[in-house]
Amino acid sequence: MNRHETQLVQSNRPASRRLHRRSAPLTALPCVIGSSLLERVSAPVVSLPKAMVRDAGMFELLAAEMRIAELEKALAEAGEAACTDPLTRALNRRGFDKACQREQARARRAGKPCAFALIDLDDFKRLNDTFGHQVGDRALVHLVELLHNSMRPSDVLCRFGGEEFVLMLPDITLADASTVLSRFLSEFSARTIPGTNTLMTFSAGVVIQKVDEAFEDAIQRADAATYAAKHAGKNCVVAC
Repeated sequence: MNRHETQLVQSNRPASRRLHRRSAPLTALPCVIGSSLLERVSAPVVSLPKAMVRDAGMFELLAAEMRIAELEKALAEAGEAACTDPLTRALNRRGFDKACQREQARARRAGKPCAFALIDLDDFKRLNDTFGHQVGDRALVHLVELLHNSMRPSDVLCRFGGEEFVLMLPDITLADASTVLSRFLSEFSARTIPGTNTLMTFSAGVVIQKVDEAFEDAIQRADAATYAAKHAGKNCVVAC
């Protein structure tokens, strides 16, 4: 190594130390900035008023309760739809079974009898064939609306199938149940089907449920009484 090279090496050492000293603060600068920014961002969160935090929690609780209420309402509506005839809004068989079990339990506790009536519209097929199913649907809705307007709160009405309906009348005698059905028949047969000039009648059979008799068996006896009413000339009520 010659003299000039030696001097060059020696003169580079102090420069290296100076560069090292100048760059040292730069490496620490990001940490200082980062710490400062973190303090600025986190400070408002830490200093939120307790009342504001409490109110936010209450708002979330209220929103959850409202959502639960909406779900319960939707569930109730779905359950009601599953138990109701979509055309007439009378109960279907599933809804009728539930209502019968409930009302019969009350009747047994009170020691009161239950009457069952089966109602069958007269000449319904001829009505459909002559005026169309739309008028037939109106006749069914018309019948149910009249019955609902005259029924007691404890009475239960079911669309049993097609133009047949079953009515359960708790806490009533056979004579009174027969009178009620005859009054229904007089009112229904005196009014035309909405939107038409057509009158309709029905035949009905009424029975009192026997002790320890299933309501399905009572309905079968009411059906037999309705069949007798048809053979008696229709437009009448037979009690047995």
